[in-house]
Amino acid sequence: LYNYLQVKEDGDTVILSTNVAFGVQSIYKKNNVLSGLYYDYALMAPLFLEDVNPEKDMDVLVLGMGTGTFAKQCKYFFPNSSIEGVEIDEKIVDLSKTYFELRDDEAKVYVNDGRTFLSSPDAGMYDIVMVDAYHDITIPFHMSTAEFFSEIKEHLKPGGIIVININMRSENSTEIVDYLAQTLKSNMKRVYTYNVPNTTNTIVYSSDNSYCLDAFRRNMEQL
Repeated sequence: LYNYLQVKEDGDTVILSTNVAFGVQSIYKKNNVLSGLYYDYALMAPLFLEDVNPEKDMDVLVLGMGTGTFAKQCKYFFPNSSIEGVEIDEKIVDLSKTYFELRDDEAKVYVNDGRTFLSSPDAGMYDIVMVDAYHDITIPFHMSTAEFFSEIKEHLKPGGIIVININMRSENSTEIVDYLAQTLKSNMKRVYTYNVPNTTNTIVYSSDNSYCLDAFRRNMEQL
């Protein structure tokens, strides 16, 4: 389709790949809401909020929207959620509508750099901010600093959650995960990491609510 983007369809699955070493950048399963990939584990983020239920109103921001995998899942399980996505590549936004069936009622998408968006008048206040932005296979440096997470915090509602996907986890080194976790701790009271089984992904959940893990446990029991 483009010299650096490729869409593949296999049965009920549509994937987006870019010219990087390996991996799937976005996935859409026509007959299954869950993807079987790290997005499913990022869906645990709302459980760290107080009093979560399927009818809860939530404002969600996705920095690094891709073709909308996480947004579609979030809208399905939390239909009253309002989702905004930021994607730097307009061609990927076009593909999300053409091949991945991302609907306007599922997410409002802005073509912008994630950090630049936070300082724009379009940025609001959110219950959840997901960071899933990559340049090739690395997180852009300007989206991994204490200053960046401080900017996100300014757009979090009380008790809000930052969830980050870290790709390329190594069995021999935890330096990247440790660095981002420690950087988050300079702004947030609680930081938790989860290594997604059978992948190189680690999901990081962070909140300024000291009791967010208690909320997670309560929500798990109720759901």
